[in-house]
Amino acid sequence: MEDDLDRTLGTVGPRLRALRRQNETTLAELSAATGISVSTLSRLESGTRRPTLELLLPLARAHGVTLDELVDAPPTGDPRIHLRPVTRHGMTMLPLTRRPGGIQAYKLVIPPENPPAKPVLQTHEGYEWAYVLNGRLRVLLGEHDLVLSPGEAAEFDTRLPHWFGPADDEPVEILSLFGKQGERAHLRARPRPGGAPAGP
Repeated sequence: MEDDLDRTLGTVGPRLRALRRQNETTLAELSAATGISVSTLSRLESGTRRPTLELLLPLARAHGVTLDELVDAPPTGDPRIHLRPVTRHGMTMLPLTRRPGGIQAYKLVIPPENPPAKPVLQTHEGYEWAYVLNGRLRVLLGEHDLVLSPGEAAEFDTRLPHWFGPADDEPVEILSLFGKQGERAHLRARPRPGGAPAGP
């Protein structure tokens, strides 16, 4: 029984590190969100500090997962994805990918600000593709000021100054693909002769 407990607790460190990297959170940011010191977080991730309930509860909340998910991996071969929304900077983010690295997919719901704040353009490494599901998305990209409606998409190098949010006083819902290494996501389709859809 004790061996099973040790094995379970031994998997928590790598899972904590993977969740933090997936959420693109630094140890300092996680420390500020949980009240747990950076050194304790680092020792938890490396496995040199035994996790306790007092430490795991705030970490589960910060990562947007249940305590069960944090300490017990799903059965091997289970195809179900257990999605947990996370709220950051006023927007709700639903991660659609679970693996670290590569292209990350999110469903974002961005509410309007009341009162509206002046957009602050940002830059960072990567490449982003955004598809509007509901509402209207305003995209500021360098000198461009665009409004996208449902069914429209934009892709851009995030090293260009950019900002996006609701174009009016209604929330906007988008699918977002983001790659730190500058991957581009393209949708291409051309009809076959006779009108049959093209294959992959």
